[in-house]
Amino acid sequence: MKKLLFLILLFFPLMVNAVSAEAYAVMDYDSGRILMSKNENREKLIASTTKIMTAIIALEKGDLNSVRTVGEEVLKAYGSAIYIEMNEKITLKDLLYGLMLRSGNDAAIEIAYHVSGDMESFVEAMNEKAYELGMSHTKFYNNHGLEEEDGMGNTSTAYDMALLMRYALRNDMFREIIGTKNYTAKTNTKTYVWHNKNKLLGSYEYQIGGKTGFTEKARRTLVTASSKDDKTCIVVTLNDGNDFEDHKDLCESVFANYERVLLVDKDSLVVDSNDPDKYYVKESYYALLTEEEKSQIRITYDLHADSKEEEVGVVQIYLDDDLLGTEKIYQKKEESLAKEGFLQKFFRWLFGW
Repeated sequence: MKKLLFLILLFFPLMVNAVSAEAYAVMDYDSGRILMSKNENREKLIASTTKIMTAIIALEKGDLNSVRTVGEEVLKAYGSAIYIEMNEKITLKDLLYGLMLRSGNDAAIEIAYHVSGDMESFVEAMNEKAYELGMSHTKFYNNHGLEEEDGMGNTSTAYDMALLMRYALRNDMFREIIGTKNYTAKTNTKTYVWHNKNKLLGSYEYQIGGKTGFTEKARRTLVTASSKDDKTCIVVTLNDGNDFEDHKDLCESVFANYERVLLVDKDSLVVDSNDPDKYYVKESYYALLTEEEKSQIRITYDLHADSKEEEVGVVQIYLDDDLLGTEKIYQKKEESLAKEGFLQKFFRWLFGW
């Protein structure tokens, strides 16, 4: 039995490499580091995983409780749909559930017109957000993911889509929507009951949620996130006929081989031992690391000389010689330091308050 376990552990990484996707990426949610990948920068059609960006633009620019009266533009919709009709009144919130659970292309069109007035303006916002997030190999032509009549389609990479999913997961409403298995929506004329197309929500206990996609040209695309023991991984597969199983296997590999490690603690940061209370960071920094990688971590503090600003430097976290991440260093204002008495400073030093 021990020999069998040893062989499984020895060859498990090789088994993971058997992922059937043409391109994939597995990202650590905390640090943004790619843990496993194949052709992660290869530009591919992304089909309905496009709708992750559609949802984020709508959540950031729209009012969830606002009501959309469905217009004649809905007649342009084809493919997967929630089957809304002209003159039907539906909230933006319900449109987003229809978008993400059922991949409704009609919902996508109505979201674009409701939030931005037309598809072109909405897509412009999508491309601006992609640029802002560093998605340098991504181009959107529409907000639903179907190829255009001229054959052009939304293209991205496994890495870029992982970046997008990492950003989207910071939005609580986005998390709530993608993690919903079933949803009931009521309009002025109908009642809808929608079931999530993401099968992992029902078959994999650690699944947070995600977005499926398929066209004849793109084939199967899938973006998901899963979490176990505070370890969260994002998986993107492009052109993968076995995507649900591959996502589960890749996440299981992460959970088995990586540990979530606190590398910079916002509650006990000491930049200057002579004045330990002078500096702080706003957020702690975590990363998923293997046992071997823990010993390869190096942390440096770069302070700006004679800075009068509140932001005075940066903490740099290196994995071997590669920059893993950074956190900005801030200087406490003199009045806030003065308010701290001796006992407060003592107990904060003693207990890490």
